Amino acid sequence: MTLRIAVFGENRHEKVDPTVQKIYPEGMHTVIADGLRETLAADGVDAEVRIALLDDIHESLSEEALAETDVLTWWGHMAHQDVPDEVVQRVVRRVHAGMGFIPLHSAHYSKPFISLMGTTCNLLWRNEGEEERVWTVNASHPIARGVPHPIVIPAQEMYGEMFDIPAPDELVFISSFAGGEVFRSGCVFRRGKGKIFYFSPGDQEYPVYRQTEIRRVLANAVVWARPEERPAVPVKIDNAQRDWFRGQEAERVI
Repeated sequence: MTLRIAVFGENRHEKVDPTVQKIYPEGMHTVIADGLRETLAADGVDAEVRIALLDDIHESLSEEALAETDVLTWWGHMAHQDVPDEVVQRVVRRVHAGMGFIPLHSAHYSKPFISLMGTTCNLLWRNEGEEERVWTVNASHPIARGVPHPIVIPAQEMYGEMFDIPAPDELVFISSFAGGEVFRSGCVFRRGKGKIFYFSPGDQEYPVYRQTEIRRVLANAVVWARPEERPAVPVKIDNAQRDWFRGQEAERVI
């Protein structure tokens, strides 16, 4: 069954920041999407990867588009508040119904992630281009398959504890930085039928999404997060006739 992936990109820094334009002239979303296509193809995974942008969010993340999405990755930073609340609500509904969700780096402050976590998602940060080492702490998890220990990122924004999130259902990676800080950089959650993987490496000022090791993590993550069964359109029970459930049960028996 084809794995249907949507890569959401805010696409704001790429328009206004010369540093980001130099690193990601085709846009961060394009680099993330191409990395998924190439890595999944090499793994023999049948996948369709499309791009969704803030500028076309009402169409690219419409109810119909999300119904055809198995896994949604999300990168945002400077325009979190520009994401319409109705889009946030439909993303959260689809996650509960089974769609995978992978917020990246500063998407810890994205509206969908905060809504799904129910906390502030605050953290410590410092951007001095320090080395980050991403350590695998759960080598048996599918997301850690083929990932070196550690992943070394030569320059990256520091994210540090305390990270105000619920205790992860599973912790796959932690990161250490040159300043001595540590951070839960690869966290797994389940909400309803949906799987969530927060992965912190990937600031816009550094070419992190061009690293082979990071592409491996993201490819593993979308395969892991795919629904165990395709989310169905929910039945509107409030509009059902009296004893509707009895008829459904009778049909299953027959």
